[in-house]
Amino acid sequence: MKTAVFTGYKSYELGIYQDQDPKVGYIKLALKKRLLALIEEGLEWVLISGQLGVEMWTGQSVFELQEEGYEIQLGVIPPFENQESRWSEGQQLAYEELCARADFFEPIYKGEYKGPYQFTARDKWLIEKSGGCVILMDEEYPGSCQYFHREALKKAEIQAYAIMLITPFDLDEAVQEIEMQNPDFWS
Repeated sequence: MKTAVFTGYKSYELGIYQDQDPKVGYIKLALKKRLLALIEEGLEWVLISGQLGVEMWTGQSVFELQEEGYEIQLGVIPPFENQESRWSEGQQLAYEELCARADFFEPIYKGEYKGPYQFTARDKWLIEKSGGCVILMDEEYPGSCQYFHREALKKAEIQAYAIMLITPFDLDEAVQEIEMQNPDFWS
């Protein structure tokens, strides 16, 4: 797979309201592990829509991997222009940096938010342009990512489309991995 969409919960769905929350580190570790595995298999592009939460953290993780020398590119494809207009100032600055550093940026629709059809169009476009997706999601509590997941399942029914989940189990592994790096863990 050369191109994959990464998506998942919005930060508030995870009870995360600040980037300094320790949970962000665990999530980014799980994302990086999945990114590295896919890069080893030939992944060249990561596509996101730039939503707060998992998508922003994925973008930041891609930048970190680029700085480490990995040849991976990031495309940010929001559903419409100025999707960040109602976010806090800090979130807007992080989004602007994400978009400026992305290797490709292009909203699906010109202009502001018009209706929920723009989110459906975004999901269909991302799925059409990718060979698979990675969704950070608990299937028992799918939250807002259930809509993307549903579209991905439709695509997988008619042709080969990889759907990979990062589950609570994967996040638990990331927590354990980080905790084991602390010297006090072993005493």
